[in-house]
Amino acid sequence: MSTKEIASRLVELCRQGDFEKAQKELYAKTAVSIEPHSTPDFEKETKGLDAILEKGRKWATMVEKYHDMKVSEPLLADNSFAITIFMSVTMKGRGKMDMTELCMYHVKDGKIVSESFSM
Repeated sequence: MSTKEIASRLVELCRQGDFEKAQKELYAKTAVSIEPHSTPDFEKETKGLDAILEKGRKWATMVEKYHDMKVSEPLLADNSFAITIFMSVTMKGRGKMDMTELCMYHVKDGKIVSESFSM
């Protein structure tokens, strides 16, 4: 798949809320995920698709309710792309939160090899 095809498919699946399907379909087995900073809930860097999938499952258990989500169209370069994701969620024990992240993806050999997030 081309970078444009991967970006379009990722946006499509994210808009459906199917993050795990997106990761299984589009990510390399050796992909790396980088968070803006380490937190008690998540490490700064997660290595490997299995660990990234587990991180997503952990996030899902922390969310009590999704109120709204918006995913932008991708901004493309040759081997990378960026999107923004806005989420309004109620976190278990923490209340309602609105957040927008800039999500940057790097592509190699038809798969996403890294993702990083900035708030």
